[in-house]
Amino acid sequence: MRRLILPTVATAIALAILLTLGFWQLERLAWKNALIAKVETATTADPQPAPGPQSWAELVPFDVDYRHVFIEGHFLAKDVFYFTSLGSDRRGQYKGPGYMVYSPFVTQEGWTVLVNRGFVPQEIWSYGAEVYAGPDKWPDATRLTGLLRLSETPNWTTPEVQENERIWFARDTDHMAIVLGLETGQLAPFSIDLDEEFSGKDGIPQAGETVVRFKNDHLGYALTWFGLAATLIGVYLTFAMSLLRRKPDPDQSPE
Repeated sequence: MRRLILPTVATAIALAILLTLGFWQLERLAWKNALIAKVETATTADPQPAPGPQSWAELVPFDVDYRHVFIEGHFLAKDVFYFTSLGSDRRGQYKGPGYMVYSPFVTQEGWTVLVNRGFVPQEIWSYGAEVYAGPDKWPDATRLTGLLRLSETPNWTTPEVQENERIWFARDTDHMAIVLGLETGQLAPFSIDLDEEFSGKDGIPQAGETVVRFKNDHLGYALTWFGLAATLIGVYLTFAMSLLRRKPDPDQSPE
């Protein structure tokens, strides 16, 4: 019947779109699962040398983020604080609101990287930096291991930086370096989260608190698209059957 032509074409187009979106989400699910497996392997692998300036321009985010690396050199006696909060999945004894302590570290090759030395609870940090061992207490030369984390770009939801108190709400290493008076030309475009073994005296700062978590809702999205496709087929079949069962109007010529 002619009255079915337009609904059939429209349904076919919509069905093709819904199925395409569903299969695309399944592809994304496979990619995300592979990424998660890759990161889990990278975080537990033996540490590799952190990439130097010659390779910074070629860094691929999903290839290097969370890579287990090591650096050798010394700290500069400067700190910057990054606000965060630790939940029940923490590794150490401290949790709740507080600050990740970032300090610049000069490598033996001469370039600088910001090192996340660990978590300081807000109530302890409020008393001042003297409550934990600052980088000036570290040996002149030391070897550190940790997870490489690429710099973050703040967005419109990120609170303003509190430069006077050196508090950041995004891991913006370039901005941190400027405030600390560091040369950005020799600053790594990433930071390094120290391993748990490098926690300070009495566990402050509390190192090893990198949260490795990826949002993975692709299966749910795929099921949603396929569900909508199934619903569309059901609606179309119901409409078509009702139309075909309808008795023709004797006053109208057959179509």
